[in-house]
Amino acid sequence: MLKEQELNALISLLDDPDESVYDEIQAKLLSLGHPVIPLLEHAWENSFDPVLQHRIENIIHKIQFDNIEGQLQNWVRRDQDNLLKGIMLVARYQYPDLDEKKVIRQLEQIKQDVWLELNNNLTALEKVRVLNHILFEVHGFSGNTSNYHAPQNSYINNVLESKKGNPISLSILYLIIAQDLNIPIYGVNLPEHFVLAYVDEENPFQVYGDDGKGKVLFYINPFSKGAVFSSKEIDAFLKQLKLPLEENYYEPCENSEIIRRVFRNLILAYEKLGYPSKVKELENLLKVLNKG
Repeated sequence: MLKEQELNALISLLDDPDESVYDEIQAKLLSLGHPVIPLLEHAWENSFDPVLQHRIENIIHKIQFDNIEGQLQNWVRRDQDNLLKGIMLVARYQYPDLDEKKVIRQLEQIKQDVWLELNNNLTALEKVRVLNHILFEVHGFSGNTSNYHAPQNSYINNVLESKKGNPISLSILYLIIAQDLNIPIYGVNLPEHFVLAYVDEENPFQVYGDDGKGKVLFYINPFSKGAVFSSKEIDAFLKQLKLPLEENYYEPCENSEIIRRVFRNLILAYEKLGYPSKVKELENLLKVLNKG
């Protein structure tokens, strides 16, 4: 790592009109990664040159993007059991300075409120009623029907602040709270929608068994304030979409598939808004997940 004085000297040359000089300095700064960001931000704040500021912004963004890409790669290979970490990485794409501790505090408060209402004598359905009451009545979460395709619906920090989300973000919120409390609820990657499955507590891992037939007790729709339904409703939904009744539409999916779907939602959202650069970046992040 170069000394601070040497780094500042490099940064001061970023306004060089010779593109080859700029490219060389940019490559050097990118190779140094995250530790140079504070110096770049300081240089931006003390500059009145729009060219220099623009170049600094691009370098900072590239460093932050590369960092997210690397962390996402590590997550899908080694840590995808941690759904919260995965959805935090999604949020940090748009909010590099995301206050993760604040997000965790907000989630812990919801979890605490649910925990206080639970006891060992409750049935599966009663536990879901508690979750629904705390999430949708006490904390006021609901589906964002008026702005369904908005990107903010996919960022966990925005969902916690606005209390609005899309089917998958509300499902992720529901999942994180439930699984932290050892309630066997899992995501189901239904086409055109995302729902949850409550699995038999006595055999929670049969869902992933070789026979492919898990013991799902019932399904939950967080976008409809936690409405409970059976596989017959999934049958009807798939028939309406003219899709085959495939087993994977009824069974829990992996966390990596949940995060893939969040990225696909974001790609669609930014395509609708006309942000091709964001679409391209998100497609690259989706490729990282697909390789994992």
